[in-house]
Amino acid sequence: MRTTKLRALLAASLTSVLVTIGLVATGTEASAATVQPGTAYVLINRNSNKALDVFNLATTDGAAINQFSRNDGAWQQWKFLDSGGGWYRVQSVHSGKVLDLPTTADGIQLVQNADRNDARQQFRLADSADGHVRLINRNSGKALDVWEHSTADGAKVSQFQDLGGANQQWLLVPTPPAPKTFNNPIKRNGPDPWLQYHNGYYYLATTTWNSTVTMRRSATLAGLATATDQVVFNLAGRANGCCNMWAPEFHLINGRWYLYYTAGQNVSDYNPTQRLHVLESAGTDPMGPYTFKADLGSDWALDASVLKVGSNLYLMGTYGGDGAGQSNFIQRLSNPWTLTGTRTRLSSPTLAWERQTGAVNEGPEPLYRNGKVMVVYSASACWGPDYKLGLLTLTGTDPLNPAHWTKKSTPVFQRNDANSVFAPGHNGFFKSPDGKEDWIVYHANDSAAGGCDMNRSTRAQKFTWNADDTPNFGTPVRLGVTLTAPSGE
Repeated sequence: MRTTKLRALLAASLTSVLVTIGLVATGTEASAATVQPGTAYVLINRNSNKALDVFNLATTDGAAINQFSRNDGAWQQWKFLDSGGGWYRVQSVHSGKVLDLPTTADGIQLVQNADRNDARQQFRLADSADGHVRLINRNSGKALDVWEHSTADGAKVSQFQDLGGANQQWLLVPTPPAPKTFNNPIKRNGPDPWLQYHNGYYYLATTTWNSTVTMRRSATLAGLATATDQVVFNLAGRANGCCNMWAPEFHLINGRWYLYYTAGQNVSDYNPTQRLHVLESAGTDPMGPYTFKADLGSDWALDASVLKVGSNLYLMGTYGGDGAGQSNFIQRLSNPWTLTGTRTRLSSPTLAWERQTGAVNEGPEPLYRNGKVMVVYSASACWGPDYKLGLLTLTGTDPLNPAHWTKKSTPVFQRNDANSVFAPGHNGFFKSPDGKEDWIVYHANDSAAGGCDMNRSTRAQKFTWNADDTPNFGTPVRLGVTLTAPSGE
């Protein structure tokens, strides 16, 4: 093993040669290497292939910084804090402290200390071959160096004259950013939610039970909880406008948004004036501006949504059910605002769990997977804790033929007393920003005594798929649990 004295002699004899052929820094060369603010990097030594490491996971001032086998833990992650003029402090993600060379001596132990932003703690990045860099200390002018070319775990990292050797070269490997998170609810008073991700933002609309249609937006799912509700349309002055707007949904069809909603003449869940209506946007912004487009039917109906099968559009919703109880219906649309043909009963409450509180099928919502067409609907009555979700699958070819739909015999999403989630229902679906994940948005109550009112809150959670391409919604999550945000945020 070389001694420090021998190493110094070798350095002196080699320096002039290395400078001549351009393999050693002279202090005047440009430093083109750059780092991204806020990004954490693992620093891999070229000679040993080991990582710069806060030894023994220390968090104290003066703790040694050595090399260790790469594991990408926080103690091997480093952020570069800009000191100006091309100089950086190198901060440990684990301890929050920065690299520090206490003296200008060769062989001094590299340590971590509280950030003083002085020359002992400042480094510049000097380019080496194949994407590697040398870290040159401002105080000493020397390069970070794995001492004596060691390849052992725990070997000391120090400083030495900048010779450009492999033990002075480091590869900066960016680590994935920590995943963003959120907590439910994403809207405290938010029944009948509809949520879409479009052009960098989440958009959320919920029932208001007044004469306004409102929407909020945020770049993150978590941000929806504090985003401002903005009025996108006011129903006041319309014959059926005041004062009971609920169950809004907005769908992008042929380059425009069509916002479907229910409205009646007074604030009552089941007043006889409830009708379906649709607005049209002026462009591609989900928040409008909107103009009134059409009434959709002339009798009692709720919960409009749009199903797409091939090139055909269908309006779905809830109606009296032709003597079959409160049922879901389906009817062809010749365009997003014009009904055509005959309204058909899509499903009715025939199973015991659909009649647990009251005989209800409502809130039909489209869901698609690998060519399979499905409808997820709410069942039982919303004023009880057993409001839940059911599933229809198009197993024939004609969406207007009830015999071509197959109803799953058991619920696909329901209350979970252990998590204090009751009456989960009236849902929608959206994709993560990168399009790789599927998410459900729904409302629920915090207690079994909760009612069918504005106290229901909006929640969201990721879901997966079964082998037969039907959804696996899992269990509704307790409020306040930290969840990973949708991928791509």
